Amino acid sequence: MNLVERDIEVNWHPYTQMKTAPLPIPIVKGQGTLLIDENGKEYIDAISSWWVNIHGHSHPYIAEKIFEQLNRLEHVIYAGFTHPSAVELSERLLKILPENQGKIFYSDNGSTAVEVAIKMSIQYWKNQSITRNKFVALKNAYHGDTFGAMSVGARSVFSEPFINYLFDVEYINVPVKGSENETLNQLEAFLSKGNCSAFIFEPLMQGAAGIIIYEPEVLNKMLEICKKYNVLTIADEVATGFYRTGKFLATDHIIENPDIICLSKALSGGTLPFAVTSVTNNIYEKFLSPDKSKMLLHGHSFAANPVGCAAALASLDLIEKDEFSKNLVRIENNHKRFLPRLIEHPAAENCRMLGTILAFDVVSSEENSYYSSLRDSIWNYVIDKGVLLRPLGNTVYILPPYCITDDEMKKVYSVIMELLDSIKGEFSN
Repeated sequence: MNLVERDIEVNWHPYTQMKTAPLPIPIVKGQGTLLIDENGKEYIDAISSWWVNIHGHSHPYIAEKIFEQLNRLEHVIYAGFTHPSAVELSERLLKILPENQGKIFYSDNGSTAVEVAIKMSIQYWKNQSITRNKFVALKNAYHGDTFGAMSVGARSVFSEPFINYLFDVEYINVPVKGSENETLNQLEAFLSKGNCSAFIFEPLMQGAAGIIIYEPEVLNKMLEICKKYNVLTIADEVATGFYRTGKFLATDHIIENPDIICLSKALSGGTLPFAVTSVTNNIYEKFLSPDKSKMLLHGHSFAANPVGCAAALASLDLIEKDEFSKNLVRIENNHKRFLPRLIEHPAAENCRMLGTILAFDVVSSEENSYYSSLRDSIWNYVIDKGVLLRPLGNTVYILPPYCITDDEMKKVYSVIMELLDSIKGEFSN
């Protein structure tokens, strides 16, 4: 059997209907922006493989640092022990994170980073013998696939089979242009009841909901309201962190600072499963007590894994280089030049951009949902052209590694325009 046949004999892939899905593409190598299959065909990874590979694939510097760490210490239990890489990484992150952040808690993926934040928020109030038992979140939210993360996310296709097992959350409208005041009023009305533990949000961009973008000014007002009512704020920066929106964090675009910040995806440069939840010292101190029941009873076998820390430290080294910031500007400028062409095309609508993120919706009479058949047609078209774009329903987005070249970006743009040109012929209903 070949690699694909062996795969389908033994593996169950995520977000995949294994009964009807096309066969997986057998990737055997990654280099920079490119993924290369067993036949030598190259694919431009224009979505950073689920938004993680900010430096591209198989980066030699990150590989070197991982190798060095493996030869020094591959893992150690993080309860009762520590190691240099974890200490250094926390020190460096806290220098970059907002000044109110004081402590780092390690886990292994975005869902668990959020899960940790939720549990911290609940126990923060319980440790003070204060009853605050509700969360508030934005409609359309996606915060991960564990049960707490699903609970604070929207009731959607991602959580539908599990709805009866999730805890209740108050949802307010996403403050898109024209609805800002309504959202602010909804938030204040709910918080004034006095039983809210925390407000959790995807800052400036909702990813899985279809790249929904809103303005920094209204987010800042929302955090001001939370501060007024002494409600904790949780910034889910799993997708937006590490300069995706043009700044290190999306919340760096606002004045108010969140109390808790969740980071993953690009944290390790896209090389290893790794996550952190950062908190203020005020939150941390509410867990300090002679009473052991007040400690945070949460942990992961691979918490603060030294190899993951080494990868994250190497990624931060690369971020600090001049070339990195130049690449950010170059990508944004390329998007800005392409955006007018996209806006003018009759098959594209709701074209939007935020930092290195570019998105649009393909015009269709079909409802824009995760199960859209148009989504499959778009996928088949672009992957055949050697470009990896994973549509969210009818929404197509570009979220490339920062090492993508101008020529590679031109090809991505070209394939998109060819796709749109073909809509009336092949995909129209």
